[in-house]
Amino acid sequence: MITFSEANGVRYLHFGTEWVQGAMRLSHPYRLELEYQRQMMAPLVFAPRPRAILQLGLGAAALTKFCHRYLPDSRITVVEVDSAVILAARQWFALPPDDARLRVACADGRVYLDRHPASADWLQVDLYDAGARGPVYDDVPFYAACRRALRDGGVAAFNLFGRGLRHSLRALDEAFSGRWVRLPATAEGNHVILAVADGCSLSVAGMAAARSVEARFGLPVSAWIDRLRGPSDRGMPC
Repeated sequence: MITFSEANGVRYLHFGTEWVQGAMRLSHPYRLELEYQRQMMAPLVFAPRPRAILQLGLGAAALTKFCHRYLPDSRITVVEVDSAVILAARQWFALPPDDARLRVACADGRVYLDRHPASADWLQVDLYDAGARGPVYDDVPFYAACRRALRDGGVAAFNLFGRGLRHSLRALDEAFSGRWVRLPATAEGNHVILAVADGCSLSVAGMAAARSVEARFGLPVSAWIDRLRGPSDRGMPC
């Protein structure tokens, strides 16, 4: 069941519970209102010119709208299993209609991955049900399919929230051969993980590029720099 709430100029999406599944500031519908959504744009630091972006999970369409507006050279494909979520995003959260650069598919994300290998430069994964206890898909085969969906040089961003992270990180670590890093936890308890395919490095030696991202998109890249540079939260935390 799709429900909404509004407070202080922000509209929230819910799946029939108190858990927030997305948000939009009514006066700035293309702004990334939630901190974890801004962190989900961290692939800009490592692959700043994606030709093809694949998003699993639509929610309130914040990432979709941001990419569609601010990355005009990118094609965005969104896979959302619930047609009611797609309808709500279009009616209540300013999701634009499909066009030459945007396609929203009503399908199961796991099935879509298996049918579209090596199809994305970016993969953004935010898959939660109404209970928000953990990702809908959270095992080695799923994360391995995510890796296969990336082209050489590609980068994936995963939103993890809910139960302890150890299981998720172990599965990610195995699927991506230890090529991942965790951004600082948000105040709401979200953990965004970046993982890369072959041909992409998590090195941030060239931070001029990161500063450029901050200036161009208004994203707090400098707040992530120390985490990206440091040795902690890289590879499997055993």
